[in-house]
Amino acid sequence: MIARLGLAALLLATPAEVPTARPVVVASKPFGESYILAEMFAQLLEARGIRVDRRPGLGATEVAIRALTSGAIDVYPEYTGTGLLVLLHETPRGGAQDVYARVAAEFPRRFHARWLPPLGFENSYAIAMRRKSADSLGVRTLSDLARVAGGLRAGLTPDFIGRSDGLPGLARAYGLRFRDVRALLPAVKYRALAAGEVDVVDGYSTDGLIERYDLRVLSDDKEFFPPYEAAALIGERLARENPAAVAALIELSGRIDVARMRALNRRVEVEGVPIPQVAREALRSLALVDAPTAMESASGRPGLAGYLVASRGTLLSLTARHLLLVGVSLGAAILVGVPLGLFLEGRSRSAEPVIRGVGVIQTLPGIALLAFMIPVLGIGMAPALVALALYSLYPIVRNTFTGVRDADPSAVDAARALGMTDLQILRQVRLPLAAPVIMAGIRTAAVIDVGTATLAAFIGAGGLGEPIVSGLALSDSRMILSGAVPAALLALAVDAALAGVERLVRPHRSTD
Repeated sequence: MIARLGLAALLLATPAEVPTARPVVVASKPFGESYILAEMFAQLLEARGIRVDRRPGLGATEVAIRALTSGAIDVYPEYTGTGLLVLLHETPRGGAQDVYARVAAEFPRRFHARWLPPLGFENSYAIAMRRKSADSLGVRTLSDLARVAGGLRAGLTPDFIGRSDGLPGLARAYGLRFRDVRALLPAVKYRALAAGEVDVVDGYSTDGLIERYDLRVLSDDKEFFPPYEAAALIGERLARENPAAVAALIELSGRIDVARMRALNRRVEVEGVPIPQVAREALRSLALVDAPTAMESASGRPGLAGYLVASRGTLLSLTARHLLLVGVSLGAAILVGVPLGLFLEGRSRSAEPVIRGVGVIQTLPGIALLAFMIPVLGIGMAPALVALALYSLYPIVRNTFTGVRDADPSAVDAARALGMTDLQILRQVRLPLAAPVIMAGIRTAAVIDVGTATLAAFIGAGGLGEPIVSGLALSDSRMILSGAVPAALLALAVDAALAGVERLVRPHRSTD
């Protein structure tokens, strides 16, 4: 506790400065509790007069810490045990205070990041089964589970499957080996467990869905999991440039206990209350923001139409960002793909291998291609634009090459007979004849781009993928549809607009 208070005093003792005009970028990871805490951070900062930019649903711990280290985000909720095992790759020693002291000492040096004093609760991993299944197999501890795991199917979050404090660590500590392991999103895994599609899931001790589905949480009898105290993890730039924001965030330290956090999770995960409303009510209950207005107090859970109307401002902003992602990446793909297709047309031996090589990019899953960009370009718009441009290249290159190569041979022969040079034939004959085929490739690339751009939300690039990712994490069909429907309509609109361009560039045939 002394170390925590000392850190808070150090941060608050920073010489006062005028808050920077740059908004504080608040991020979260893609599960309910992280969304709630990040929204509480954001609303508290706004209540203190500090502008905020929200980046919810970053794909994984590694993505979030890279974003913080690079300065792409300023703060996100993290857990001390995760910081120790996953990011520092150290074995926990001692209790919660020892773990906090270790990460607080090491993160400034290794990641240029600081831990604010913990929020007041721990949220450990919880390995859960249906109560009836656990009773029939006599499973109450993780050691019991290891005994029967060979006949069970596990539904685990992708993050847990790869983390050292997740499945690999449990396999080492308990000899845990499942018959089958499926990667499932946080909200989906509970429904899969209730439906009998899997037998075991990973969760968090504060999850509201554990109580809803009446699950048995298995005891960690070997004490494998370390203490996981929740805290705000901030970048050094925020601590240096905006001490007022740091002081505001510290107001939450020690104020949220386990019972309160579990109740907040239940409001979102079970009752379906919007995250901004839950965060606002939580801050008010802590006397950190003003009391609600009569209109806000009377608000309930709207249906899809009401949700879309209430979120129209946000959806317009996300649509504009989605269009920016698609427009810039598609433009870059056209600038590279069309000249490349023209260049390859006269090089028949190398053309097909090069085009097939470009086509290999499109065989990669979109999320994998985005992930490959992170080590080079970090997170945000830049890696998303590069990945989307690469993903759009193949149909443009292929159609450009094919269209120019297969342009009407008789027209080409006639032009050559008239004494036109190869460059003149390309510009005045081949390209006009190939234009509809080239535009068809661009139309295909554009539709692919609109759909793939929804995945950019996993690396903090925004767009219509944000409500889709959040809705999947929270099992909220309204949120999913609020992103999916505009994305589908946008794809149709872009295709229709490019179809009009295609008609304009199509050569007109004489009827004489």
